[in-house]
Amino acid sequence: MDVILIHGMGRTPLSMMRLRRRLRWAGHTPVLFGYSPTFETLQGASDRLVRQIERKVDTSHYAVLGHSLGTVLTRSALDRLENHMPAACFFLAPPMVACKAAKYFSRFWAYKVMTGEMGRLLAADEFMRNLPMPPTLVRIYAGVAGPRAPWLPFGMEPNDGILSVSEASGGHPAAIVTTPSLHTFIMNSAPVFDDIARTLATLDAPSTPHAVSR
Repeated sequence: MDVILIHGMGRTPLSMMRLRRRLRWAGHTPVLFGYSPTFETLQGASDRLVRQIERKVDTSHYAVLGHSLGTVLTRSALDRLENHMPAACFFLAPPMVACKAAKYFSRFWAYKVMTGEMGRLLAADEFMRNLPMPPTLVRIYAGVAGPRAPWLPFGMEPNDGILSVSEASGGHPAAIVTTPSLHTFIMNSAPVFDDIARTLATLDAPSTPHAVSR
């Protein structure tokens, strides 16, 4: 199956290389998507994402795998993917609500410059609350390797160092898988990949082949 891989904020497609290699070994065709929150708007990046999906993947049967901000890009593109929704979406450490970290860092000039509009939107309650969820299969992976102590920002709540588990789930009914990973490196988790591979293996193949250009 074709699988679109979308990196998180402050990372590049290189951060998804180990996961891409594992997916290839499992018989899938991973397609990397890159973007820059410093130089692009969310609308512009999600428009490019839709165009790449339409050009590069078999839109009759594909999956999207996003890390952190990559999940926000995925959700923001859903209204333009109405006629060819992914068969499954895998969200790694997704900010499903306006998270504490974004709200805190959005006060600082350097964060505003480096993360642009996308960073500002991550801290916007209404925007994050109104993002759609895919109508197809969704699995959410939340890290729990972050520090916990009564005096830390998350207190004793399980977290990945950036997001709490509750921020990564957002109260959505999608399947939540916790893993002993930190936010930045969750895409390299072997248990996360194993669960993704098992889930991909359960998806039915398309009834009619659809050729696409590579």
